[in-house]
Amino acid sequence: MTDHPPINPALVEWTGQHGMPHFDRVGDDDFAAAFDAALARHDEEIAGIAAQSEAPTFDNTIVALEVAGDDLSRVSALFWNRAGAHTNDVIQALERDIAPKMSRHYSRIAMNEALFRRVDALWNGREALDLTVEQGRVLERHWKGFVRSGAKLSRDQQERLAAINETLAGLGARFGQNVLGDEKEWSLPIASDEDLAGLPAFLRDAMAGAARERGATDGSYAVTLSRSVIEPFLSFSSRRDLREKAFEAWVRRGQNGGERDNVAVVREMLALRAEKASLLGYDSFAAYKLDDTMAKTPDNVNDLLMKVWNKARAKALEEASDLEGLMAEDGINGPIQPWDWRYYAEKLRERMFDFSEAELKPYLQLEKIIEACFDVATRLFGVTITELKGVAAYHPDVRVFEVRDEEGSLKALFLGDYFARPSKRSGAWMSSFQSQHKLPLKSGATGELPIVYNVCNFAKPAPGKPALLSIDDARTLFHEFGHGLHGMLSDVTYPSVAGTGVSRDFVELPSQLYEHWLTVPEILTRYAVHYETGEPMPKALLDKVLAARTFNAGFNTVEFTSSALVDMAFHTQGPVEDPMAVQAKVLESIGMPSSIVMRHATPHFTHVFSGDGYSAGYYSYMWSEVLDADAFAAFEEAGNPFDPVMARKLKNNIYAVGGSIDPEATYTAFRGKLPDPQAMLKKKGLSMVSELSGSDA
Repeated sequence: MTDHPPINPALVEWTGQHGMPHFDRVGDDDFAAAFDAALARHDEEIAGIAAQSEAPTFDNTIVALEVAGDDLSRVSALFWNRAGAHTNDVIQALERDIAPKMSRHYSRIAMNEALFRRVDALWNGREALDLTVEQGRVLERHWKGFVRSGAKLSRDQQERLAAINETLAGLGARFGQNVLGDEKEWSLPIASDEDLAGLPAFLRDAMAGAARERGATDGSYAVTLSRSVIEPFLSFSSRRDLREKAFEAWVRRGQNGGERDNVAVVREMLALRAEKASLLGYDSFAAYKLDDTMAKTPDNVNDLLMKVWNKARAKALEEASDLEGLMAEDGINGPIQPWDWRYYAEKLRERMFDFSEAELKPYLQLEKIIEACFDVATRLFGVTITELKGVAAYHPDVRVFEVRDEEGSLKALFLGDYFARPSKRSGAWMSSFQSQHKLPLKSGATGELPIVYNVCNFAKPAPGKPALLSIDDARTLFHEFGHGLHGMLSDVTYPSVAGTGVSRDFVELPSQLYEHWLTVPEILTRYAVHYETGEPMPKALLDKVLAARTFNAGFNTVEFTSSALVDMAFHTQGPVEDPMAVQAKVLESIGMPSSIVMRHATPHFTHVFSGDGYSAGYYSYMWSEVLDADAFAAFEEAGNPFDPVMARKLKNNIYAVGGSIDPEATYTAFRGKLPDPQAMLKKKGLSMVSELSGSDA
C-alpha cells in the first residue's frame, strides 16, 4: 500500500454519539487533502479487486465493490452537505475543482477493462450463481452501471466520454453556484409603511429577519428570493409595482448577464449530453436517462404529461378568468399578469372558502408540524423519534433526532435543517451521510446505521417567536420527511440498493405519498393549534382547508407540467444553439398561458442543470404522483388512514426494500395492481375539467 497524506480523522472516523460525525472538528481547509488521499485509497482498492488471480465470484467482486471507497464516501458526504447547506467562498472554489475530479475518478473505474471483465463474466453466468432477488438486482445495477458508463466503448470513445463527464460535472457546479449567487445578492429593501401595505405580521417578521441577516438595522425589512419570503410577498403585497419588481428578479435568476449568466452553461451542457447519449448508442439523452426507469421511453413520458397538460391548461384558463374579475373590481382591466396571480388567487380563496393563508398560518407552527410528521411515522411504522439535545451538527440551527423501532432498537439518526440562510441553496431536499446496509466493513463493524438529513428553507422567525408555515411549507416538510423515512426504514443487505437507491421515477413515491397524511383530519385537529392560545383549528376552518385542497390546481399543474415538457424537449433533440428560443417555442406550441410562468425557467432549473439527477427526469414527480394517489386510495378503501394491514404492506414493500426489488413488482406486492392516472387527476381536481381551446389568458 502506498503511504498517503493523513486525513483529518474527524472526516473518516465518525466517533460522535451513535456514530455521528464530529462536524465541529472539520474545517473547510481539511477537504482538499482529504479528497486527494481518499481518492488514492479508493483507486488502490479498485486495482486490488481488478487484479485478483481468483476467478470472479459475487463476493470477491460485487461485494468488494459495494464496500470499497468508505473513506471517500465519508469525505464526500460531509463535503457535499456543506456545499449545499452551508457554503462559502472556500467551499465553492473547492466544489468547482472537486466535481470534475470526482467525475474523472469514476470514469477511470468504469473503464477499467480488467474490472469490467470480472463483472461481465458474472453477469453472463448469472443463471448459475444461485443469487437471491436482491443479489440479482445488485449485480444488474453494477453491470448496467459499467455499460452505461462506457465499458464497451473503444478506448478513444471512452476517453471522449470521460472528458464529457468531467466537463459536465464542472458545468453543473457552476450552474448551481450562479443561481445561489443571484439569490444571495438580490434583495429589495422595504423602508416605509406604504411599502408594507397588505403584509401580515408573520411575513413582516420574516422580512425583518432577512434584513438583519443582510446587516440592516432594526426596523428594516427586505424581500429576498427565498421561496418562503418571495411567495407570500407576491400573495399579500398590495403594492403591484413592488410585486412586479420582486417577481422579475425571481424569474430572472441565472439570466442576468455577466459571469453568473447560465444560458451559455445550458447550451454547452445540452450539446455534451447529446454527444454522450450518441456515444453510448442512444437516440437522445432522454432515451439514455429513461432506459432504466419505469417510464422507459420519452414517448411514454410525453403522453402522460400532455394528458395532464390539456386538463391543467383548461382549468388554468378558467381560473384566470375568475381572477381577472377580481382585478376589474380594483379598477385594473386586461389580462392578469404573472406577478398578479398569487395576489388575486389569495383574494379569491378568501372569498370562495372564507379563509386566507394569513388566517391559517397561526395554526401551522413548525414545531407542531414536525411533531405531526413524527406521530404519523409512529402510527404507520411503529418508530419513535426523540430529539438529542446538545449534539453538535453542521450548523447551530440543525437539530438531531434518534429513531427507534418498536422493540426500542436504534434504527436511524435524523437531522432537521429547517431555516433559510444565505449560505444555503434554495429549495428542499433529503440526503444521507450514511446509508443502511448489513455488510462487514474493514473497520470490523457489520452494517451501518442510516444517518439521514432534511434541508428546508422556511423563514426564520424573530427571537422568541414561533416559526409559522404556509400549508405548502407544511406539505414540503412532510414530503422531505417521507424521503427521510425511505432512507431510515431501509432494510436491505447491500448499500447500492438501500433506501432511495431506486429509479428516478419511483423515488418520489414515498415522499409524495407521505404528504397525504398532513391533511388527514385527525392529524390537523391534533397538531394544527394556534400558537398563542393553543386552541385547535376550528372545525369550520379545517373544513374549509380540506375543501380548498384543489384550489388553484390549474395554475400549480401548469407551472409544473410546462417545466417538465421543456426538460423533455431539451433532451430529446441534439445540440441547442439558443436554449431560451427552444423554451419559448415549446411554451408557444403547448399554448402556455401568458399569465403563468414555468415553475423553473431554464436558467435556474437546478433540478435539471445543477448536476444531472433530474435531467430528462423532472416528469418523475408526476409519474410518482400517479402512484401515490393510487397508494393512498388503498387506505381510503380500507376506511382508515392508519389501517395496520395496509401500513405493514406499505412499510415492507415500499419503504423498507429500497431498490432490492423491481419497482413494478414491489408496487404490485403492496397494492395488488399497477395504477392508472385517474386517481391522480381526481386528487388534483382535474378529472372533470373540459378540454378547452382558444387563446391563452
